[in-house]
Amino acid sequence: MALMWILLLPLLGTLVPLVLMKRSRGWCASLSALAPCSALLLLLNQWPTLLAEGPILATYSWLPRIGLNWTFYLDGLSLLFALLILGIGLLVLLYARYYLAQKDNLGLFYSYLLLFMSAMLGIVLSGNVIQLWFFWELTSISSFLLIGFWFQQSAARKGARMALTVTGTGGLALLAGLLLIGHWVGSYELSVWLASGDLIREQALYPLALVLVLIGAFTKSAQFPFHFWLPHAMAAPTPVSAYLHSATMVKAGLFLLARFYPLLAGTELWGWLLTSAGLTTLLLGAYLALFKTDLKGLMAYSTLSHLGLITLLMGLNTQLALVAALFHLLNHALFKAALFMSAGIIDHETGTRDLRVLRGLSSALPLTATFSLIAAAAMAGVPPLNGFISKEMLLTEALNQTQWGSLSWLLPVLVTGGAALSVAYSVRFAYGVFFAGPMGPLPTTPHEPPRMMLLPVALLALLCLALGLFPAQLAEPLVMLAVITAQPELSSPHLALWHGMNWPLGLSLLAFLIGTLIFMTRQRLFAFRERTPDLDAKLVFEAGIQGLVKRAQLWHQRLENASLQRYLAWMLIGVLLLLAQPIATLSLPLAQQPLQPIDGVSWVVALLLSLGALATVVVHHQRLLALLTLSLVGLMVSLAFVRFSAPDLALTQISVEVVTMILFLLALYFLPQQGRAESAPWRIWRDLALAGSVGAVVGTLNFAMITRPFESISGYFLENSYSGGGGTNVVNVILVDFRGTDTLGEIAVLGIAALGIYKLLTGLKPTLPTQSPLGYAWAQERYPMLLATVSQSLLPLALLVSVYIFLRGHNQPGGGFIAGLITAIALTQQYIAHGILWVKERLHLNYQWMIGGGLLIALSTGLGSLLFDQAFLTSWFDYFHLPLIGSFELASAMLFDLGVYLTVVGATLMILAHLGKLDPANVIQGVR
Repeated sequence: MALMWILLLPLLGTLVPLVLMKRSRGWCASLSALAPCSALLLLLNQWPTLLAEGPILATYSWLPRIGLNWTFYLDGLSLLFALLILGIGLLVLLYARYYLAQKDNLGLFYSYLLLFMSAMLGIVLSGNVIQLWFFWELTSISSFLLIGFWFQQSAARKGARMALTVTGTGGLALLAGLLLIGHWVGSYELSVWLASGDLIREQALYPLALVLVLIGAFTKSAQFPFHFWLPHAMAAPTPVSAYLHSATMVKAGLFLLARFYPLLAGTELWGWLLTSAGLTTLLLGAYLALFKTDLKGLMAYSTLSHLGLITLLMGLNTQLALVAALFHLLNHALFKAALFMSAGIIDHETGTRDLRVLRGLSSALPLTATFSLIAAAAMAGVPPLNGFISKEMLLTEALNQTQWGSLSWLLPVLVTGGAALSVAYSVRFAYGVFFAGPMGPLPTTPHEPPRMMLLPVALLALLCLALGLFPAQLAEPLVMLAVITAQPELSSPHLALWHGMNWPLGLSLLAFLIGTLIFMTRQRLFAFRERTPDLDAKLVFEAGIQGLVKRAQLWHQRLENASLQRYLAWMLIGVLLLLAQPIATLSLPLAQQPLQPIDGVSWVVALLLSLGALATVVVHHQRLLALLTLSLVGLMVSLAFVRFSAPDLALTQISVEVVTMILFLLALYFLPQQGRAESAPWRIWRDLALAGSVGAVVGTLNFAMITRPFESISGYFLENSYSGGGGTNVVNVILVDFRGTDTLGEIAVLGIAALGIYKLLTGLKPTLPTQSPLGYAWAQERYPMLLATVSQSLLPLALLVSVYIFLRGHNQPGGGFIAGLITAIALTQQYIAHGILWVKERLHLNYQWMIGGGLLIALSTGLGSLLFDQAFLTSWFDYFHLPLIGSFELASAMLFDLGVYLTVVGATLMILAHLGKLDPANVIQGVR
């Protein structure tokens, strides 16, 4: 249960800042931090158990019949990442309180940030790979919201769209790879996958699965050739950049590589793909970072370089490469978060991030300069900081690898070059911003930021120093606990600041010398860079998007010409083509199943049903008349349900018919009373042929069904409805218990449709008819007194029937859906009789809240069963006795049915009421 709450607490915490957004910013920040702080304490509480007993697994049943469960898995690897996500996340929450301006919506920002934190925790704590993928895509969506937080800026909108497109597309490739591996393994549980590495690597399609998974990881971690989106994500507020570039989002891809290391690593293809992409990203990011004049731009490209470094290490396939990769991942998270926050402080205090303007700030910002210099030195790999140790490990592993064959000598050379560029851009940042002469004119006069804004930078910088001085005591236990997941046979290495005089130390010193030389001769490099053609990834991406939109518009214009006939014709032709082969090979032996005799009533109902359908087609241009014939079809369908002993369906059908007719009548009021004749003679024959063909196919399939014996699942529901669901109304028990998940999805769709219609109708000003189809003027009395009087008398009776239908639904025909429709009809009658504004003045109902409340009640009913270690939406029932009342039953399914009831009432009335509001007469009435 604790693992689930580590994820749920930040997720539930997203509601806190939304509630407090209009209150004090200090209270909003403090209370928003409670949920992730509690989650961090829960996580730390699991550490001793993890050390003593090994990985912790918690499984909660969801859809057990198809093998889907909510599974949470905590081992050393997920512990490392979860600590970074929660720890740095808390510091970012504190920092953002002081960074964002008063005009920025701090509550909404915190809500987005906590959602992003929850998604990242979902990735690292998931014990089911499909569950992992769900949270993987949620990080793309939540990062889109964060990157585009300043949506009024074009760069933010474009950067967010680019990040979502690239990472979302990579997520689809990842899903394909996961499904392929899951098919081989026969399970989607992570614990099974971790024990199936040999099985996966032996598959013939292993290269395909590997490439698909790597596309997902490379797009998320911005590895070449998918690196271009990350620098443009810096359009986000600096707290987002600090979080996204250090502990989240880009680290998700690296986590996936580490998590699947036991499954996919160890092959030549793995090594070549990771080292090639990682080395290219390392060098390209370091080279481009050197020339950036925007402070955050330099940090963004340096992030690319260090991400490439970690990917390169994971691809080396040497014994300690994964140790070096995870140790540098930890180091990078610390110094990069500190550097981004420092960049934000500099921007906040000076009003600019331009390196060509910034200089000499050490005198005005001495504390900021001190902590920034520590973080920059860690990024450059200066001893005695943590970055020096991981850089030494990188050089050691590069020297020891042999997978490049005769070209293996080239790898340490190129890595040394990348390290030299890292020194150069780190020195450029540190020297250029804080020294390089006296401070020049700036947009604002700088001074030290508030202490609490500087505190996160100080903590992170001091951690970089502490891990460098005491790596064996502070970093080694955590890193090795993470590495054991992938390499359980690895003996514990000794992380130390000093390993004596050796080749890695010599290459490190050489990198310092070359990096310093590059910095000193940077003007020549800048001149060379200015002569080099520069390809703006954002412009290329936007051009590609615009081209795609134009091609889509071209096809849209060809296919969608506003002809409903054509749409239906193509759809039916497609159905016929798909069914042609199965129908042609279908044998139709007769008399395998006895047919029921047809009595006179059935003949009459069938005849009326057919005539009503035919009449609707014939008179469809006369819309009101067609609506009347269509209502005849609905009525006959209801009678058919009664004939075949389905009272629940009959009640639902007749209620839906009433609501639908009212909706159609309202819609027809705003439409021309006479439809135009679209069909040419040849189209009529085409439509007749299509309708006849489809009718023949449906009739054939129907005949094949009723003449063949088959085993119905109805017996199972009849046997288990009372014992398993506590109700004798099998239909209702199926809806709220056996197939409750389906019903939850259906009411969610209903609510979304109602909200969509509401938004479409808002601001719509249709052309209103001034007379009837026969040319008569509309009656002056819009709401006749007789109708108003009768409707008020019927309202209490209708609501009483609705309550009765709701309460009896678990054991007799009825239920929340039917009761909701009856309530909606009763209230709609008041709208018809009195007008919308008259009802609104007397009946204060917020339909949006009704829909949301209904969905929340239904979802909470399902989640409540998880608290008792039962499957999602498992119902509970029992019988009770009260004096005078007697015995009665209480079932949790009634709460679920209440959610259905509220959603149906809210959705139905939202559509009908807002459609009626389009008539300006309601406004006039309100003014009177």
